[in-house]
Amino acid sequence: MTIEKLKSEKNAVILAHNYQRPEIQDIADFVGDSLELAQQAASTNAEIIVFCGVDFMAETACILNPDKKVLIPDMGAICPMAQMLDTGDLLAAMEQYPDADVVLYINSLAADKAYADCICTSANATSIVASMDADVVLFGPDHNLARYVEMRTEKRIIPVPEYGLCPTHHQITIGDLLDAKSAHPMAKVVVHPECVPEIQDRADEIASTSGMVRYCRKSDAGEFLIGTEVGLLYRLKKEIPGKEFYPLSKSAVCPQMKMHTLEKVKRALEREKPEVLVQKDVADKARLAIERMLDLSG
Repeated sequence: MTIEKLKSEKNAVILAHNYQRPEIQDIADFVGDSLELAQQAASTNAEIIVFCGVDFMAETACILNPDKKVLIPDMGAICPMAQMLDTGDLLAAMEQYPDADVVLYINSLAADKAYADCICTSANATSIVASMDADVVLFGPDHNLARYVEMRTEKRIIPVPEYGLCPTHHQITIGDLLDAKSAHPMAKVVVHPECVPEIQDRADEIASTSGMVRYCRKSDAGEFLIGTEVGLLYRLKKEIPGKEFYPLSKSAVCPQMKMHTLEKVKRALEREKPEVLVQKDVADKARLAIERMLDLSG
């Protein structure tokens, strides 16, 4: 039985992140960034959600849909950044700064989201942090995004952990940017806020992955250097065929995002496994922070 027939038979929906393999993006019912995927997960009428992303994304879908079955085709799709936030370190920071609000990046595990006042994504991090009542905000796990937000708000940001990062974005260097600009001098530089400050400071636009798509579509420019995981280039070229897109770094590959294949998606639908489960008490607490983000994001 084909994936399409299995989806129809089981009332399933396939959600895929912008970094997924081209063939996964092509069979997905929706492709987007973390905020859009959370919004889709919250509104779907499907009984089964097949999440082609990394672990924290599937957990978020599970938290928002306690009565639905959430599947992830490969359980090895574990986000390295989310693993960098230690719950003990978060609790210690909360004790050290008792009056601070806690805003956690969606790239965190459910066990940590349970302690957050609100969740954010790269698409809404600035507006979410700015809306907090406290002058001091504990923010984790990505310290590059924390710096980006602090520069655009009046809040004092305390990164937790101090040096949390996305390996895929953090390894994009000034050398990569200079080489790319030398090869494509007229191209606009569009980067993700998980990139290091030196890259952000030289960018024409800083945005979430879907924000990058919107910027490139509206821009008058015809060439773009894309500073994020290379999987986004497939969507850009597919949806905006009249323009040229080049990776800022060809090494910007997230292995975990590439773990899902058509065969694994089909097997997950057939067996309805592997299923993503979040402990009820953890999910109930984390849901409050996620739903607050969704409410603030409209």
